[in-house]
Amino acid sequence: MAEPSKTEQRKAEHVNIILQENVSAEYNYWNDVRLVHTALPEIDLDDVDVSVKFFGKRLEAPLIISSMTGGFGMGKEINGNLAKAAAEVGVAMGVGSQRAALEKPELEPTYAVVKDYGVPLVFANLGAPQLVPQEGKRAYGVADARKAITMIEADAIIIHLNFLQEVVQPEGDRRAKGCLPAIKALATKFPLMAKETGAGISRETAQKLKAAGARAIDVGGLGGTSFSAVEHYRARKEAASLKERLGATFWNWGIPTPASILLADVGLPLVATGGVRSGLDVAKGIALGATMAGMAKPMLEAARVSADAAVQELRAVVEELKAAMFLTGSTSIKALQERPVIVSPPTASWLEAGEA
Repeated sequence: MAEPSKTEQRKAEHVNIILQENVSAEYNYWNDVRLVHTALPEIDLDDVDVSVKFFGKRLEAPLIISSMTGGFGMGKEINGNLAKAAAEVGVAMGVGSQRAALEKPELEPTYAVVKDYGVPLVFANLGAPQLVPQEGKRAYGVADARKAITMIEADAIIIHLNFLQEVVQPEGDRRAKGCLPAIKALATKFPLMAKETGAGISRETAQKLKAAGARAIDVGGLGGTSFSAVEHYRARKEAASLKERLGATFWNWGIPTPASILLADVGLPLVATGGVRSGLDVAKGIALGATMAGMAKPMLEAARVSADAAVQELRAVVEELKAAMFLTGSTSIKALQERPVIVSPPTASWLEAGEA
């Protein structure tokens, strides 16, 4: 058996740290968002329809299991459990960055396992930093993206924007110049969604991504797992004191998810990801203007147990979403998007600054 590569070791460390350490942002910004209760909803709970169309596919609920893993031993089991759950409940799924399998083809099964299940919408995944030449590494292009898509029979590709993680990571990639043209080149060939990984999307960035041809944006805002925190723990383990300090300094860096949904509203479908822990959070994200919501850590925790646990978690989230829709008199996702929302500080302060 070949020795695990540095990439495999890093991916395993990421999962273990997320499961074992406190890596959440210090503040839950979803608590700043309130839906207005409707005492006379004049609808029946059974009338509530949570289905939605996204990237041309019909989903039973507006949920995506956010891109998390693959590329190391345990990744196959986790992705298999997540895919089984996504197929059973009828929601979308993204895999983690596929760079590991492009570098080391024997790791492909840790991602390709999702093909064994009828997931209604599957996203491949590559990182924006890999689209430009990094020190000692070539840039990925159209052929690599096509290979990533084919590997898991994906319907579309995610390009994730994770420069916060890269800058605090001991072995992170430092070059960002040229990523936008590279995204544009891929968007001409494949259905593409741009995704932040925990620091949010500003209006200016959303406009640039729209102009580049992105079909949707996953805002991936501040409020959930902080990859700066994850890298802080990795650096501590490796006795990399400067990187440990950087990880701590930027632990709470970013645009809160609820604010990012409003700021990134430039006419593209949005996914609310970042600290989404319940169906009520999903409802809040949709009422703010998102079409979908993404969940990562709660699904990782469940999938680490079993596929059944992941199914149970998804079904609970769907029931919470239905309850929130019932209590706001919303029979459809479109109706929920039009319901009034109250946003309090500190999240409200972001919106004032964004409109300045």
